Amino acid sequence: MSTKMKKQLISGLALTCALGSFSTFATNGYFTHGYGMTHKGMAGAGVALSEELMSGANNPATFLPNGTQLSLGLELFSPERKYTASKVDTFYPGAFYLAAKTQKSDNTVFAIPEFAIGHQLNEKINIGLLVYGNGGMNTEYSAESAPEGTFYAGTAGVDLKQLFISPTLSYKLNEQTRLGVSPIYVVQQFEAQGLENFAPFSQSPEALTNNGTDTSTGFGVQLGISHAINSSLSLGASYRSAVSMEEFDSYKGLFAEQGGFDLPSSFQLGAAYKLTPSNQVVFDWQKINYSEVKSIANPINNLMSAPLGANAGAGFGWNDMTIYKLGYQWQRTPQQKIRFGVSYTEQPIPSSQVILNILAPGVQEWHFTTGFSHSFTNKVQLNAMAFYSPAKKVTGTNYLAPNQQVSIEMKQTGLGVSIVWEI
Repeated sequence: MSTKMKKQLISGLALTCALGSFSTFATNGYFTHGYGMTHKGMAGAGVALSEELMSGANNPATFLPNGTQLSLGLELFSPERKYTASKVDTFYPGAFYLAAKTQKSDNTVFAIPEFAIGHQLNEKINIGLLVYGNGGMNTEYSAESAPEGTFYAGTAGVDLKQLFISPTLSYKLNEQTRLGVSPIYVVQQFEAQGLENFAPFSQSPEALTNNGTDTSTGFGVQLGISHAINSSLSLGASYRSAVSMEEFDSYKGLFAEQGGFDLPSSFQLGAAYKLTPSNQVVFDWQKINYSEVKSIANPINNLMSAPLGANAGAGFGWNDMTIYKLGYQWQRTPQQKIRFGVSYTEQPIPSSQVILNILAPGVQEWHFTTGFSHSFTNKVQLNAMAFYSPAKKVTGTNYLAPNQQVSIEMKQTGLGVSIVWEI
């Protein structure tokens, strides 16, 4: 068995065994709005705050297990995605018109697990392992409800899965400051279908669509720091590096750079402030650098100058994102906390880029969240969250048929629970 085949087998087993069969989703672009149910209940805020083991996924410096702890969580995520193509009166030769209709994507409920284990090695050092999904893209526009298919090639859609396996270490530098580091092993899988009619635009049409699931892997690192100014105010910062992934060889005729689909870097700053001993507000600022990844950032206009799959091949045309997250938590009783949150970002898809983003309508801007934690004993804690992201629509011109308008739209809801216990 070749080295590449072994790596693909190991990666596939890791993906299957660690998180089971799931499809990931798009919230802030294709990043999730936060990690850990406590932080998700505050719109993903809390890079300056340690609330649970999964806090380490937001900032490894806040990874602070109590003794030895284990955490298991599951989120049920429900996105509603659809597109609308306008009716046209005049058809120009050579243009690529979509059938005038509104069509919804199938697959509206996804189960997203998370896992963490941590150990307090001594008064300065904590070590552990975090396993979680990032976000992603999933669409399936069934040909059963529209026989011609979105792009006249049957059922159309994409499925992107991303798994992060992250050994984590936090170190107490002094009474005020902690540092953290998390090497990250990333496994991602991708599949596309129903794109055969883009073959004339591709440099490798045999590796454009309908090639099943392909797997790629890569390594990155996340660094973090937290600092307590005083008993009421703490600050935090976390940086996740870009991750250079192996190419999707089965889709080298779709993605720029011969199947490249790297992960962009991201940076997060935040503060946590206690208004009173039982009331706390948190605020985070996050930047996601989608412009670093050509297959995500290259505009569709590049179809006229470079084929799909080339270094300058067309992509989804996404912009960088800046996200603002505000959260609040109330220590209602010694055993219970109640949380609320709201986040806002300007969605990353320009109106000129709607045609390919039918496959990846990551247009969400607002998230409204709530949640709670309850300690049943000194060793067991239940965390829960719910969120709602209202419908957002982006309308623009079909680049391949300039007298047709196309709208993409999505709204989301989600519920999640996790249990943390000392072992």
